[in-house]
Amino acid sequence: MTEVAFHFNAPDKLAYACRLLRKAVAAGSRVVVTAPADALARLDTLLWTFSQTDFIAHVRQPAEPGQLAVSPIVLTDSPAQELPHRQVLLNLGTQLPAGFERYERLIEVVSLDDEDRQLARGRWKQYTELGYDIVRHDLNLKGAS
Repeated sequence: MTEVAFHFNAPDKLAYACRLLRKAVAAGSRVVVTAPADALARLDTLLWTFSQTDFIAHVRQPAEPGQLAVSPIVLTDSPAQELPHRQVLLNLGTQLPAGFERYERLIEVVSLDDEDRQLARGRWKQYTELGYDIVRHDLNLKGAS
């Protein structure tokens, strides 16, 4: 069964995602990131620019099968499609991602925005109704910014 984790209180959702992706790639993980197209475009740019010393290899869907296979991070607005990665799914969207149960782990990032928090509560409820245990990470308690 997919391990579901919520990371709450991210001051900047996309900047936090960049740091999370950097950590995941350093650990050898392969990640699919799902979000609306506009957020994916901003994340794509941030992955190139958020650090002067790091480059996080990634590809944006649609892409050639060879690029998808070798890239540790795939950015897509449709995680249910056939992708070579099934390790981690990072959801930056507002709804349950289609096909999330195909992944070993699912990470939900929730900002400080009231609407984002409300939508996250709804997703939390949906996951628990489906029988998933949820791991909660409060970024305020960890001092993350």
